[in-house]
Amino acid sequence: MAYRLIIANKTYSSWSLRPWLALAAADIPFTEELVPLGSDAFQARLAGLGTAGRVPVLIDGEAVVWESLAIISYVAERHPEAGLWPQDPLARAMAQAISAEMHAGFGALRNALPMNLARPVEPRSIDAPVRKDVDRICALWTAARARFGGAGPFLFGAFGAADAMYAPVATRLRTYGVPLDPVSAAYVDAIHAHPAFVRWREAALEESWVVAEDEIDWPTVKR
Repeated sequence: MAYRLIIANKTYSSWSLRPWLALAAADIPFTEELVPLGSDAFQARLAGLGTAGRVPVLIDGEAVVWESLAIISYVAERHPEAGLWPQDPLARAMAQAISAEMHAGFGALRNALPMNLARPVEPRSIDAPVRKDVDRICALWTAARARFGGAGPFLFGAFGAADAMYAPVATRLRTYGVPLDPVSAAYVDAIHAHPAFVRWREAALEESWVVAEDEIDWPTVKR
């Protein structure tokens, strides 16, 4: 039985993107179930699953897994051949650490620059807390690329779990025109060029829903 992944709007749902991208990039079969944010169907669908009432949620038979990093880790354990975590112990430790840091942190950036794949690229000024988050993220990317990224364009060479965790950040940095160092800029390019991400973004651009809280220019909706 294929996995079922419950997600929300592809335009806005950064947490949905993470496990979807990990599964799709690793060619692990799954079906997606998209429930629009703020709709009556959203809470109704998630009720009774024993989760926090948010997406994403992975259903695997009787197993119900929520939270993006937990889903990715669950799938990585079930499919070691997919190589979602690096084989090298040092690289794997760093990949897991920076993924956990992404899951738990960078609130200033996430609040100030919401993921919005439909918004045209347009620079926006950022304050000191957001700049601090950006600098930390770029430092992590640069360190991973320097130590372990020689075999490919992603953080640890081939696309993996850490890249899935940071992909929404890459979209934010591009959407809002945040200045980046050359290594980080090249990494953002690599994320946007990945075929799985391209499929997600193309689907996002077909959506008609608008979520005001994720439209930073509200009440103007830029498209």
